[in-house]
Amino acid sequence: MSTTVDERVDAPTPAGTDQPKGRRRPFRAHLDAGLYLTLIAAILVMSVPLIWMFLASFKESGEIYSVPLQWLPEAFEWTNYEQVATSIPIGRMALNSVGLTIAGAGLKVFLGLTCAYALVFIDVPFKRVAFVVVIFALLIPSQITIIPNYTLIASLGWLNTYQGILVPGLASAFGTFLFRQHFRSLPISVLEAAQMDGAGHWRRLWRFVVPMSMPTIAAVGLISLVAEWNDYLWPMLVTDNTDTMTLPVGLTLLQSLDGLQNWGVLMAATVVVTTPMLLIFLVLQRRLVSGLTAGAVTG
Repeated sequence: MSTTVDERVDAPTPAGTDQPKGRRRPFRAHLDAGLYLTLIAAILVMSVPLIWMFLASFKESGEIYSVPLQWLPEAFEWTNYEQVATSIPIGRMALNSVGLTIAGAGLKVFLGLTCAYALVFIDVPFKRVAFVVVIFALLIPSQITIIPNYTLIASLGWLNTYQGILVPGLASAFGTFLFRQHFRSLPISVLEAAQMDGAGHWRRLWRFVVPMSMPTIAAVGLISLVAEWNDYLWPMLVTDNTDTMTLPVGLTLLQSLDGLQNWGVLMAATVVVTTPMLLIFLVLQRRLVSGLTAGAVTG
């Protein structure tokens, strides 16, 4: 015998649930609607500045300052992009940014992997103290270390050099912490079997631990790529030479161009700086989420 709709509606309320179903459904509907409205508001807050930046990069100065606000340019012309290319050595700056970003992110991942492996799988003295130091490093704002780092770099004669930009930011407490938490969730029996077969720590790291940690490595790598590409304050302090200058620092050269604040040219240069990271994030966003949540439900 099949159950009719009326019988399902009149079915008794399960024990322990005093609230009728008819009152819960409107509440859940309102909750879902509130969540969707919050999501839409967050998307607008994040996307509207990017959309405005992209559209403004095709506008002339008069269109940007026009009142009432004019969203679309009268014509999509590449004048601002051409002015960026002729005003600063953007090719050299892009090459510097790409090289420093790849080197910095790669070294951060490598150092994080090796430090986390030592904290989890190697029996060294004061291992817990070292991990506490990593946690405290996470709590310290990076701006606090700028003055001592600048003094050290200047004393070494590394101003206006690639190593002066790269070296002070190589230690990644966040990467070490994330790798350490993930390594604690790996099956220890696999590494014990590899040890019994004669594999050393170096071989166990690259043949077994790294292949089992690819989502976490991708997450740390993506976060490091974005941080290195967008880094502005430290490269601005240690370099004023266009031969070693990165793209974010190069944007400052476009300010007060021709004696005026040409926002159209600045928006065009900002689009050039922002687009590569947006594309990388869109491609790797799934790996970023899976990597950040890896090991989150294990002890």
